[in-house]
Amino acid sequence: MLDTAIINKLTDRVLHAQDSATTMTKLTDEHPSMSIEDSYAVQDELRRRWIARGDRCVGLKAGLTSKAKMQQMGVDVPSFGILMASFARPENSAIDTKELVHPRVEAEIAFVMKAELRGDVTIEQVIAATDYIIPAVEVIDSRYEKFKFDLVSVIADNGSSARYVTGGRPRDPREMDLRTIGVVIEKNGEIVALGASAAVLNHPAKAIVMLVKHLAERGESLAAGSYVMTGGITEAIPVSAGDSITARFQDMGSVSFRFI
Repeated sequence: MLDTAIINKLTDRVLHAQDSATTMTKLTDEHPSMSIEDSYAVQDELRRRWIARGDRCVGLKAGLTSKAKMQQMGVDVPSFGILMASFARPENSAIDTKELVHPRVEAEIAFVMKAELRGDVTIEQVIAATDYIIPAVEVIDSRYEKFKFDLVSVIADNGSSARYVTGGRPRDPREMDLRTIGVVIEKNGEIVALGASAAVLNHPAKAIVMLVKHLAERGESLAAGSYVMTGGITEAIPVSAGDSITARFQDMGSVSFRFI
């Protein structure tokens, strides 16, 4: 692993890019031996600093979990990131593009957990530990120049996480086939993407299975009360100031907001 001083310097760079909405070069350009373990160490330091600012960690996100996203980004394994309370925006709100670099949106199914999960778990155990599922849209925003990055660099940038909006209506996951939920994304009233929830690892709860395993390898668990976003069902859709977004989820309602 990279030493603590280097991890702190890399965290400085990532945090500055996020706070100032400016681009940076890939971290691996300067540190080609940087590992995935190092990237998660940067995430850990980001979380520590955010909490020190008075922010609150509300959950976690899985990224690059659909074939569409894997192909789009040229990777073949998921990544995981942190969700802070300050990232949340209300439904029907206006998101300021001056705070973002390369904003894109993706529709996801979010899980809210009622019980802790740790170690090796099954999809059935994930569902049993879930309080409810709810429609969500994540605004991702890679801070890397020209939206070009590798897996190690994107993990250190907290999986490109920037904002998220939750809406629609909560549903009991035991009452639905979580593989066949249809999703449509509209931009300015035009359909720009559609898919089904099975695009996420054939079952969105599988993303949480993999997340819990990842946490176990780090001596951690998924806490009760966590809000977990399971990854984009379609490719990420670029947006700019003036765009209005609506994501419609079959039998779950919709999520709408706009960019200014």
